Amino acid sequence: MVFLLGLAMSLFALPLGPAAAQGASAPATERATAQLPGSFQWSSSGELIAPKPDASHPVVSVKDPTVIQAGGKWHVFMTTANTAGAWSMAYTSFTDWSQASSAPLTYLDTNPNIGTRYAAAPQVFYFAPKRLWYLVYQTGPPSYSTSTDPGNPQSWSAPKTFDNAAGANTLDYWVICDDTKCYLFSSDDNGHLFRSETTVGEFPGGFRNTQLVLQDSKFALFEGEAVYRVQGTNTYLLMMEAIGSDGRRYYRSFTAQGLTGQWQPLAATESNPFARSNNVSFPAGAWTRDISHGELIRTGNDQTMTINPCRLQFLYQGMNPSAGGDYSQLPWRLGLLTQTNATC
Repeated sequence: MVFLLGLAMSLFALPLGPAAAQGASAPATERATAQLPGSFQWSSSGELIAPKPDASHPVVSVKDPTVIQAGGKWHVFMTTANTAGAWSMAYTSFTDWSQASSAPLTYLDTNPNIGTRYAAAPQVFYFAPKRLWYLVYQTGPPSYSTSTDPGNPQSWSAPKTFDNAAGANTLDYWVICDDTKCYLFSSDDNGHLFRSETTVGEFPGGFRNTQLVLQDSKFALFEGEAVYRVQGTNTYLLMMEAIGSDGRRYYRSFTAQGLTGQWQPLAATESNPFARSNNVSFPAGAWTRDISHGELIRTGNDQTMTINPCRLQFLYQGMNPSAGGDYSQLPWRLGLLTQTNATC
């Protein structure tokens, strides 16, 4: 059972605020909301992005992708793990998804500002009010680097921490803004989803008012959360990774009216998931049974995290179903889901 909690907790200190209606009338909102179906069907590509080890980077997996389109190219940032179990990040770009597998990887530890520190679970977006690109990731606490050119891996600044933005033992940080507030979501691998807030003017500082906004059992709300605004509406889509009864990763989904609204289940069970092996077809062969940490393709690349409900695509991590062992050594690869039952 999912418990929806609106009571502020004193665990952390961060800011949030009511989502703006984005100028949408009620009829338009209702029409667009109806375009999100109550169940989803997907078709998956094969493996698109795989590790490319070199002498300095004995990488065994690529995972946790974040993706934007800018300057006529797709830009993908991801987590890497090496044979020693060390976590870092990598970047690649290409003009068409058919080129993804052959595109070179640049390891972000070659950027001296980032270096060989622990860094993982990136999110990239353009923060329009400051005309800067932000790369949000975990270095332990939630951190960020900035750049004026997301296609230049050496341009990212040294990480700074979002002060008071999340509590201890949280991970997989996600930033999304409406017209007045920016929110940072975090999870704890133990069934809890938290939200903190600041004003758009104060971002990236000023976080406060951390609240527990969704709770379930440990594996039902595990990690890998992402929140999006449904284009033309005040409806927001939350997708969050769970671990199923078969031990495989999959995604559940919820919706809310505004970023401070209560999250209501949309496609949120193993039999009716947002994305799971039982609602995904694999025309080129079922290379994975896990639909794990990933990100929807957005209509733009700014801080509003807007998606078009008529054309959902989901860049995710999967792996060979026969693989096992230590989590850091699992052979994660990236693939792309395309929705096949859009109602628009």
